[in-house]
Amino acid sequence: MKKISTILILTFLSSGAWAQNTPLTNYGFRLGLTATPTIGWIKPEQGKTNGVSLGFSYGLIGDFNFAPNYSFSTALTVTTINGKSTEADPVYIKSLDNAANPNIPVAYDLKYKIQYLELPLTIKLKTIKADGKRYYGQFGLSNSFMLSAKQDAVSGSTKLDGVNISDYTKFYRAGLVIGGGGEFDVSGNTSIVAGLTFNNGFTNITTDKNRNVKNHYLALNFGVFF
Repeated sequence: MKKISTILILTFLSSGAWAQNTPLTNYGFRLGLTATPTIGWIKPEQGKTNGVSLGFSYGLIGDFNFAPNYSFSTALTVTTINGKSTEADPVYIKSLDNAANPNIPVAYDLKYKIQYLELPLTIKLKTIKADGKRYYGQFGLSNSFMLSAKQDAVSGSTKLDGVNISDYTKFYRAGLVIGGGGEFDVSGNTSIVAGLTFNNGFTNITTDKNRNVKNHYLALNFGVFF
């Protein structure tokens, strides 16, 4: 996992160096930091969503401006997607429940706590800057690589906390990203970014072939470009 993180970080930084040595630099490459709260939820095909949970995302953001109003936008963040669901008989949970009858279905209230290394690939469409402000729309693909996965489970008198489900969670998660926001100049090249992003996961996050579970989140984006 450390090797993967190192390779992605070096790729991200080297891409910035490449952009600064190509004709695209007429429009500039910008690098910044982000710290973003997330609101996540779980959508199981065999079960039901059971509320939302707060998470967090932090890391680097970068814009490759290839035209005055268009940018290729990416990031390298550690993102936690939490969410709650009610599902019947998840194998790895039921095997830990000593009170469960193997022949009778058991419904569990589950809380997923999954942390990813995220590398989104998106396009930003920007308005013309006026009075130090400009607005943007964003669309693209989210690529997420699992760092850790845990789960809490409750059923009747049974309560399991912090169960490690990394072996039962897929390493790669894909999603569609759509959002918008604004960029506001502070001084010199420094500007603040604020916006809202919807990340719609479309791949099954479990390795269990009998279950289909997807996770999604809203991100309240905050960042600073330098």
